[in-house]
Amino acid sequence: MNKILFFQIFLTAILIASCVAEQEKIAKPGASDALEATTTKEIVNPRKMLNEAYQQFKEGNDDESIMLANRVLDIGRETNNDTLIGGALSSLCRNAQRTLDTVRLAELSKELEQLSISSGDQKWMMKRAHMNAEMWRLIGNMERAEAFYNESMRISSSIGATGMFTIDHFNKSFVSTATGDYVEANRLIAKYYALRQEADSTSEDAYGLIALAYLLEQKGNYNGAHEVAVVTRRLFEEQNLFPEPPDEKPLLMVEAKVMQMLTAEVLEEIRTKSQSQSVHGLLGKYLTEE
Repeated sequence: MNKILFFQIFLTAILIASCVAEQEKIAKPGASDALEATTTKEIVNPRKMLNEAYQQFKEGNDDESIMLANRVLDIGRETNNDTLIGGALSSLCRNAQRTLDTVRLAELSKELEQLSISSGDQKWMMKRAHMNAEMWRLIGNMERAEAFYNESMRISSSIGATGMFTIDHFNKSFVSTATGDYVEANRLIAKYYALRQEADSTSEDAYGLIALAYLLEQKGNYNGAHEVAVVTRRLFEEQNLFPEPPDEKPLLMVEAKVMQMLTAEVLEEIRTKSQSQSVHGLLGKYLTEE
């Protein structure tokens, strides 16, 4: 009887110990849970979040873009990371462009200026100038836009920011075209493509074609403008590109104008013939006109 009683007590103790261990396993994450949590944390990369915010902006998903940028801004401030703070502020500047919110842009510009002063990094003043230039070009104040582009290009040249220096040649060409300085617009577009060629000789850069289409339309070459616009849209679709608001605006203007000026037959004929046209072919055909 004593042996039986001892065995029952021993079995009960094992069961109690087993239950306690199971409860502790439930209460505290196991090794696999901890690993999963660590992996998930590593995936939340603020730099990737900024890239995604930019992509969402280009696709027109501003709410998602703003949410991501604000999360990165919080992370940057918590960690005193100037790169994240500046990147997030610049991203939010783009969103302000969509609704032409000059008040919000002014607030963000002030923060970029303060960041540039505190960090000693002129890059943030360059970003500020570029974002303001884009906004004022959208609004139609070409004088202010040109002044900001000049500031951005001066800084980008001095600090070796070749990417911004390159893209601002493209951007500023719209100002020259809008103000009737076609020779300067032609020069700026040609310089843009020369810089793009230096950076990547294999690139089939369709983005710059927007500026060329706008230049041709403003000069009254509606056939050429339509051809360039059609090829631009085709390449955008093939390359999965989404033009930003300040850049798509002149392209939309070109497309609307040629619809008014050309017959349906001519529009279709040009569209058909342009199916095999390339960026290089269009540059050789139209950019040397002066």
